[in-house]
Amino acid sequence: MPIQKVDMIWMDGHLVKWDEAKIHILTHALHYGSGVFEGIRAYETKNGPAVFRLTEHIERLFRSAKVYFIDMPYMVKDLVEATKELVRVNNLKSCYIRPIVYRGYGEMGLFPLKAPVNVSIAVWPWGTYLGDDGLKHGIRTKISSFRRIDPNSLPPAAKATGQYINSILAKVEAVSDNYDEAILLDSRGFVSEGSGENIFVVKDGIIYTPSSAASVLEGITRDTAIKIAGDLGLEVKEKDMVRTDLYLADEIFLTGTAAEIVPIREVDGRKIGEPGPITKELQKKFFAIVKGENENYIRWLEFV
Repeated sequence: MPIQKVDMIWMDGHLVKWDEAKIHILTHALHYGSGVFEGIRAYETKNGPAVFRLTEHIERLFRSAKVYFIDMPYMVKDLVEATKELVRVNNLKSCYIRPIVYRGYGEMGLFPLKAPVNVSIAVWPWGTYLGDDGLKHGIRTKISSFRRIDPNSLPPAAKATGQYINSILAKVEAVSDNYDEAILLDSRGFVSEGSGENIFVVKDGIIYTPSSAASVLEGITRDTAIKIAGDLGLEVKEKDMVRTDLYLADEIFLTGTAAEIVPIREVDGRKIGEPGPITKELQKKFFAIVKGENENYIRWLEFV
Protein backbone atom coordinates (compact mmCIF):
# COMPACT_ATOMS: atom_id res chain seq x y z
CA MET A 1 0.00 0.00 0.00
CA PRO A 2 1.54 3.37 -1.03
CA ILE A 3 2.76 5.63 1.76
CA GLN A 4 1.14 9.06 1.89
CA LYS A 5 3.78 11.70 2.50
CA VAL A 6 3.48 14.10 5.44
CA ASP A 7 5.72 16.96 6.61
CA MET A 8 8.04 15.73 9.33
CA ILE A 9 9.74 12.60 10.73
CA TRP A 10 11.34 12.34 14.18
CA MET A 11 14.95 11.14 14.00
CA ASP A 12 17.23 10.85 17.03
CA GLY A 13 15.57 13.69 18.92
CA HIS A 14 15.04 16.06 15.99
CA LEU A 15 12.19 16.78 13.62
CA VAL A 16 13.43 16.27 10.07
CA LYS A 17 11.65 17.14 6.82
CA TRP A 18 10.15 14.04 5.20
CA ASP A 19 12.40 14.09 2.13
CA GLU A 20 15.52 14.62 4.23
CA ALA A 21 14.97 11.63 6.55
CA LYS A 22 17.78 9.46 5.19
CA ILE A 23 20.29 6.88 6.39
CA HIS A 24 23.68 5.71 5.11
CA ILE A 25 23.80 2.80 2.63
CA LEU A 26 26.09 0.93 5.06
CA THR A 27 23.62 1.13 7.94
CA HIS A 28 23.97 -2.16 9.81
CA ALA A 29 20.20 -2.83 9.96
CA LEU A 30 19.88 -2.50 6.18
CA HIS A 31 22.30 -5.40 5.72
CA TYR A 32 21.42 -7.64 8.66
CA GLY A 33 17.91 -6.72 9.79
CA SER A 34 19.27 -5.63 13.16
CA GLY A 35 16.40 -3.45 14.30
CA VAL A 36 13.13 -3.54 16.20
CA PHE A 37 9.95 -1.63 15.54
CA GLU A 38 6.32 -1.05 16.45
CA GLY A 39 3.06 -0.44 14.63
CA ILE A 40 0.70 1.95 16.43
CA ARG A 41 -2.46 3.83 15.45
CA ALA A 42 -3.88 7.22 16.36
CA TYR A 43 -7.62 7.64 15.92
CA GLU A 44 -9.83 10.68 15.47
CA THR A 45 -12.05 11.32 18.50
CA LYS A 46 -14.36 14.14 19.59
CA ASN A 47 -11.51 15.38 21.82
CA GLY A 48 -8.90 15.32 19.06
CA PRO A 49 -6.49 12.62 17.90
CA ALA A 50 -5.68 9.90 20.43
CA VAL A 51 -3.03 7.20 20.21
CA PHE A 52 -4.31 3.77 21.18
CA ARG A 53 -2.32 2.10 23.98
CA LEU A 54 0.75 4.14 23.08
CA THR A 55 2.76 3.54 26.26
CA GLU A 56 2.21 -0.23 26.04
CA HIS A 57 3.46 -0.26 22.46
CA ILE A 58 6.59 1.68 23.40
CA GLU A 59 7.18 -0.64 26.35
CA ARG A 60 7.02 -3.60 23.97
CA LEU A 61 9.53 -1.82 21.72
CA PHE A 62 11.91 -1.72 24.68
CA ARG A 63 11.34 -5.41 25.38
CA SER A 64 12.14 -6.25 21.75
CA ALA A 65 15.32 -4.20 22.01
CA LYS A 66 16.36 -6.09 25.15
CA VAL A 67 16.03 -9.43 23.37
CA TYR A 68 18.50 -8.24 20.70
CA PHE A 69 20.99 -6.56 23.06
CA ILE A 70 20.03 -3.11 21.77
CA ASP A 71 20.67 -0.43 24.41
CA MET A 72 17.95 2.19 24.07
CA PRO A 73 19.27 5.77 24.11
CA TYR A 74 15.90 7.13 25.30
CA MET A 75 13.38 6.45 28.04
CA VAL A 76 9.86 5.16 27.39
CA LYS A 77 8.38 8.54 28.30
CA ASP A 78 10.68 10.28 25.80
CA LEU A 79 9.36 8.24 22.86
CA VAL A 80 5.78 8.57 24.07
CA GLU A 81 6.08 12.36 24.06
CA ALA A 82 7.97 12.38 20.76
CA THR A 83 5.16 10.37 19.16
CA LYS A 84 2.51 12.78 20.36
CA GLU A 85 4.56 15.76 19.17
CA LEU A 86 5.00 14.20 15.74
CA VAL A 87 1.26 13.62 15.29
CA ARG A 88 0.65 17.25 16.32
CA VAL A 89 3.20 18.86 14.01
CA ASN A 90 1.92 16.88 11.04
CA ASN A 91 -1.66 18.01 11.79
CA LEU A 92 -3.06 14.50 11.51
CA LYS A 93 -6.48 13.59 12.87
CA SER A 94 -5.71 9.88 12.56
CA CYS A 95 -2.64 7.99 11.39
CA TYR A 96 -0.40 4.96 11.52
CA ILE A 97 2.74 5.33 13.63
CA ARG A 98 6.02 3.50 13.02
CA PRO A 99 8.78 3.82 15.65
CA ILE A 100 11.94 1.99 14.64
CA VAL A 101 15.18 1.37 16.55
CA TYR A 102 18.07 0.18 14.43
CA ARG A 103 21.79 -0.36 14.45
CA GLY A 104 23.24 2.39 12.32
CA TYR A 105 26.34 3.23 10.32
CA GLY A 106 29.83 2.53 11.65
CA GLU A 107 30.20 -1.24 12.02
CA MET A 108 29.84 -4.17 9.64
CA GLY A 109 29.72 -7.87 10.44
CA LEU A 110 27.75 -10.16 12.69
CA PHE A 111 28.92 -8.82 16.05
CA PRO A 112 26.95 -5.57 16.16
CA LEU A 113 27.28 -4.34 19.72
CA LYS A 114 29.62 -1.48 18.85
CA ALA A 115 27.32 -0.12 16.13
CA PRO A 116 25.45 3.09 17.03
CA VAL A 117 21.77 2.79 17.90
CA ASN A 118 19.43 5.13 16.05
CA VAL A 119 15.77 5.81 16.78
CA SER A 120 13.19 7.24 14.39
CA ILE A 121 9.42 7.69 14.39
CA ALA A 122 7.30 8.20 11.29
CA VAL A 123 3.57 8.86 10.95
CA TRP A 124 1.29 8.86 7.92
CA PRO A 125 -2.38 8.36 7.01
CA TRP A 126 -3.14 4.66 6.48
CA GLY A 127 -6.55 3.09 6.11
CA THR A 128 -7.62 -0.45 6.89
CA TYR A 129 -4.74 -2.83 6.09
CA LEU A 130 -6.86 -5.64 4.64
CA GLY A 131 -9.47 -3.38 3.05
CA ASP A 132 -12.87 -2.03 4.06
CA ASP A 133 -14.67 -4.90 2.31
CA GLY A 134 -12.58 -7.40 4.24
CA LEU A 135 -13.39 -5.63 7.47
CA LYS A 136 -17.11 -5.87 6.72
CA HIS A 137 -17.44 -9.24 4.97
CA GLY A 138 -14.26 -11.11 5.90
CA ILE A 139 -11.16 -12.14 3.98
CA ARG A 140 -9.97 -15.27 2.19
CA THR A 141 -6.93 -16.96 3.71
CA LYS A 142 -4.47 -19.71 2.85
CA ILE A 143 -2.35 -21.82 5.16
CA SER A 144 1.19 -21.07 4.07
CA SER A 145 3.78 -23.63 3.05
CA PHE A 146 6.26 -21.52 5.04
CA ARG A 147 6.42 -22.25 8.79
CA ARG A 148 6.45 -19.51 11.41
CA ILE A 149 9.90 -18.81 12.88
CA ASP A 150 10.81 -21.05 15.80
CA PRO A 151 11.54 -19.54 19.26
CA ASN A 152 14.98 -21.17 19.28
CA SER A 153 15.87 -19.81 15.84
CA LEU A 154 14.52 -16.26 16.05
CA PRO A 155 12.53 -15.14 19.12
CA PRO A 156 8.93 -14.39 18.02
CA ALA A 157 8.38 -12.42 21.24
CA ALA A 158 10.48 -9.63 19.71
CA LYS A 159 9.12 -7.46 16.90
CA ALA A 160 12.38 -7.37 14.95
CA THR A 161 12.85 -6.04 11.43
CA GLY A 162 14.74 -8.97 9.90
CA GLN A 163 12.27 -11.54 11.18
CA TYR A 164 9.55 -10.25 8.87
CA ILE A 165 11.20 -11.84 5.84
CA ASN A 166 9.37 -14.94 7.11
CA SER A 167 6.05 -13.09 6.91
CA ILE A 168 6.86 -11.61 3.50
CA LEU A 169 7.36 -15.08 2.02
CA ALA A 170 4.03 -16.24 3.39
CA LYS A 171 2.18 -13.08 2.30
CA VAL A 172 3.53 -13.14 -1.25
CA GLU A 173 2.64 -16.81 -1.59
CA ALA A 174 -0.94 -16.17 -0.42
CA VAL A 175 -1.55 -13.11 -2.57
CA SER A 176 0.01 -14.80 -5.61
CA ASP A 177 -2.54 -17.60 -5.14
CA ASN A 178 -5.37 -15.01 -5.05
CA TYR A 179 -5.91 -15.06 -1.30
CA ASP A 180 -5.94 -11.97 0.93
CA GLU A 181 -3.75 -13.24 3.75
CA ALA A 182 -1.60 -16.15 4.90
CA ILE A 183 -1.90 -18.23 8.05
CA LEU A 184 1.34 -19.78 9.28
CA LEU A 185 1.78 -22.98 11.28
CA ASP A 186 4.53 -23.21 13.86
CA SER A 187 7.49 -25.60 13.65
CA ARG A 188 5.37 -28.32 15.32
CA GLY A 189 2.56 -27.97 12.80
CA PHE A 190 0.12 -26.11 15.05
CA VAL A 191 -1.67 -22.90 14.07
CA SER A 192 0.47 -19.84 14.87
CA GLU A 193 -0.70 -16.54 13.35
CA GLY A 194 -1.22 -14.53 10.18
CA SER A 195 1.63 -12.86 8.36
CA GLY A 196 1.17 -9.83 10.59
CA GLU A 197 -1.81 -10.61 12.81
CA ASN A 198 -2.86 -12.86 15.68
CA ILE A 199 -5.65 -15.35 15.06
CA PHE A 200 -8.78 -16.27 17.03
CA VAL A 201 -11.19 -19.15 16.46
CA VAL A 202 -14.77 -19.28 17.75
CA LYS A 203 -16.34 -22.69 18.32
CA ASP A 204 -19.55 -23.37 20.27
CA GLY A 205 -19.44 -19.92 21.86
CA ILE A 206 -15.87 -20.21 23.16
CA ILE A 207 -12.99 -18.16 21.73
CA TYR A 208 -9.66 -19.92 21.21
CA THR A 209 -6.28 -18.43 20.35
CA PRO A 210 -2.75 -19.88 20.17
CA SER A 211 -0.46 -19.27 23.14
CA SER A 212 3.07 -17.89 23.03
CA ALA A 213 4.28 -21.50 22.74
CA ALA A 214 2.97 -21.44 19.15
CA SER A 215 5.55 -18.78 18.13
CA VAL A 216 3.10 -15.88 18.25
CA LEU A 217 3.91 -12.25 18.84
CA GLU A 218 1.69 -11.33 21.78
CA GLY A 219 -0.05 -8.43 20.11
CA ILE A 220 -1.49 -5.34 21.77
CA THR A 221 -4.69 -5.73 19.75
CA ARG A 222 -4.73 -9.43 20.68
CA ASP A 223 -4.65 -8.42 24.34
CA THR A 224 -7.35 -5.82 23.67
CA ALA A 225 -9.65 -8.40 22.07
CA ILE A 226 -9.12 -10.82 24.99
CA LYS A 227 -9.99 -8.13 27.55
CA ILE A 228 -13.03 -6.92 25.60
CA ALA A 229 -14.28 -10.51 25.26
CA GLY A 230 -13.87 -11.06 28.99
CA ASP A 231 -15.83 -7.90 29.75
CA LEU A 232 -18.60 -9.18 27.47
CA GLY A 233 -18.75 -12.38 29.49
CA LEU A 234 -17.16 -14.50 26.76
CA GLU A 235 -14.71 -17.28 27.54
CA VAL A 236 -11.27 -17.09 25.92
CA LYS A 237 -8.88 -20.04 26.01
CA GLU A 238 -5.31 -20.38 24.79
CA LYS A 239 -4.65 -23.75 23.19
CA ASP A 240 -2.80 -25.52 20.40
CA MET A 241 -4.91 -25.83 17.26
CA VAL A 242 -4.51 -27.79 14.03
CA ARG A 243 -5.64 -26.71 10.58
CA THR A 244 -8.93 -28.61 10.82
CA ASP A 245 -9.84 -26.45 13.82
CA LEU A 246 -9.87 -23.59 11.31
CA TYR A 247 -11.82 -25.49 8.66
CA LEU A 248 -14.55 -26.44 11.18
CA ALA A 249 -14.72 -23.13 13.09
CA ASP A 250 -17.94 -21.20 13.59
CA GLU A 251 -16.06 -17.90 13.28
CA ILE A 252 -12.44 -16.82 12.78
CA PHE A 253 -10.92 -13.38 13.05
CA LEU A 254 -7.49 -11.75 12.97
CA THR A 255 -6.26 -8.95 15.21
CA GLY A 256 -3.44 -6.46 14.69
CA THR A 257 -2.73 -2.76 14.81
CA ALA A 258 -2.76 -2.43 11.02
CA ALA A 259 -5.54 -4.97 10.43
CA GLU A 260 -7.55 -4.01 13.56
CA ILE A 261 -10.18 -6.79 13.96
CA VAL A 262 -10.89 -8.45 10.62
CA PRO A 263 -13.06 -11.54 10.05
CA ILE A 264 -12.00 -14.57 8.00
CA ARG A 265 -14.64 -15.98 5.67
CA GLU A 266 -12.58 -18.72 4.03
CA VAL A 267 -9.55 -20.93 4.81
CA ASP A 268 -7.98 -23.06 2.06
CA GLY A 269 -11.24 -23.03 0.10
CA ARG A 270 -13.33 -24.07 3.11
CA LYS A 271 -16.14 -21.58 3.69
CA ILE A 272 -16.44 -20.10 7.16
CA GLY A 273 -19.06 -17.59 6.04
CA GLU A 274 -19.91 -13.97 6.74
CA PRO A 275 -18.75 -12.50 10.07
CA GLY A 276 -20.51 -14.13 13.01
CA PRO A 277 -22.15 -12.49 16.04
CA ILE A 278 -19.12 -12.71 18.35
CA THR A 279 -16.75 -11.23 15.77
CA LYS A 280 -19.17 -8.41 14.98
CA GLU A 281 -19.71 -7.60 18.64
CA LEU A 282 -15.97 -7.45 19.28
CA GLN A 283 -15.48 -5.25 16.22
CA LYS A 284 -18.26 -2.91 17.31
CA LYS A 285 -16.86 -2.49 20.79
CA PHE A 286 -13.26 -2.16 19.57
CA PHE A 287 -14.05 0.69 17.19
CA ALA A 288 -16.14 2.48 19.81
CA ILE A 289 -13.19 2.26 22.21
CA VAL A 290 -10.51 3.52 19.83
CA LYS A 291 -12.74 6.43 18.76
CA GLY A 292 -13.23 7.50 22.37
CA GLU A 293 -16.90 6.56 22.49
CA ASN A 294 -16.63 4.21 25.48
CA GLU A 295 -15.61 5.90 28.73
CA ASN A 296 -14.88 2.56 30.41
CA TYR A 297 -11.74 2.19 28.29
CA ILE A 298 -10.63 5.81 28.04
CA ARG A 299 -7.40 4.84 29.86
CA TRP A 300 -6.25 3.16 26.64
CA LEU A 301 -6.29 6.45 24.74
CA GLU A 302 -3.39 8.91 24.98
CA PHE A 303 -4.52 12.23 23.55
CA VAL A 304 -1.97 14.21 21.60
